[in-house]
Amino acid sequence: MEAVPQSLPWVAATLTLVGVPAGLAITGGNVQGVMTACLAIALALLMFAVRRWPLTVLVVSVLSVIAFRTSVLIGTGWAWPATAAFVALALAGRIRTAVVAGAITIAYGFVWDWVVEQKSTDWVLGHVGGETLFLAAVIAAAVAYRNTRRWQDEVAARLQQSLHEQELEALRRRAEERVGIARDLHDVVSHTLAVVGVHLNVALDAFDDEPGEARDALRLAQDVRGRAMTDLKSLVDVLREGDRIATPAAGLEGLAGLADQVRAAGVDVTVTELGDRSEVPAPVATAVYRVVQESLTNTVRHAGATRVAVSLHYTAVNVTVEVTDDGGGKTTTTEGHGIMGMRERVAALGGALTAGPGPGGGFTVRALIPIAA
Repeated sequence: MEAVPQSLPWVAATLTLVGVPAGLAITGGNVQGVMTACLAIALALLMFAVRRWPLTVLVVSVLSVIAFRTSVLIGTGWAWPATAAFVALALAGRIRTAVVAGAITIAYGFVWDWVVEQKSTDWVLGHVGGETLFLAAVIAAAVAYRNTRRWQDEVAARLQQSLHEQELEALRRRAEERVGIARDLHDVVSHTLAVVGVHLNVALDAFDDEPGEARDALRLAQDVRGRAMTDLKSLVDVLREGDRIATPAAGLEGLAGLADQVRAAGVDVTVTELGDRSEVPAPVATAVYRVVQESLTNTVRHAGATRVAVSLHYTAVNVTVEVTDDGGGKTTTTEGHGIMGMRERVAALGGALTAGPGPGGGFTVRALIPIAA
């Protein structure tokens, strides 16, 4: 996760441009309309540099507010007009700096209003005290949001790592099985050729003098050949089915664990199952598991969602999987390897997968996998 989200400058600039005049009007600090507009525009423009220089933007913003306030160009506010800069600095991970800067600014404002301008205690507590509580709440909310996103990214990384480890395990098992098959194939072929060769030599030596013994040797050679053909056929069948045999046995029973991991990241997950899962064959169950796993990984990592619904419908003909979140649908801009991999996995079983924004917002992944395949 980036220190400051890419969309923050635009959001912060818009809120500052609207919030500063509105806040000064509500608190009675709009002394001069032109100066209020100038301050709002200046603070809003500074927000476009906040992703690269968050501390510099905060210092310039706070000094600008203090300058306007001490010059009586505005009548209230020491720190809150620069709220967006405090939030950006907290999101960048410089929480202590944001707190210290806020405390110094509030202390300066308190001394100025109470000592220099000799405002009443009630006025100072009402304005500066209220501003202190507001700024503390805003920084706390920014810290909570940052911690939540970091935890969600960590869970997404764990899911991705788990998927990668399972793929590596599949490759390892496939390699081990192919080595074992090669060894068995070598043993079968070499043994068969050796035995058949012995019996053929016996038959050749006894062909003229002892035809009965030659006949028995040929019969034994034929029996060995028949058993060898059966063994070779079994090995060829294993080679043809090698990809499915080497696939890890992650199936429908693992969906609950995936849901728990994503819930731990702060995303509300609901899993709904209709029908009898016991009739679902292992290859289809593994594909369902992988589709749900990749969809949840994308939801936690990219969508910024708070809720995701996983729906599975088992019938005698097919299995329908649908994963829908309430995020911003950001994963629709480009189709990455995850969605491509899901589509290929489902297509290999004769099914189809679609992924895109839902009619009511968010992002939806839907897969239909025939059981007959």
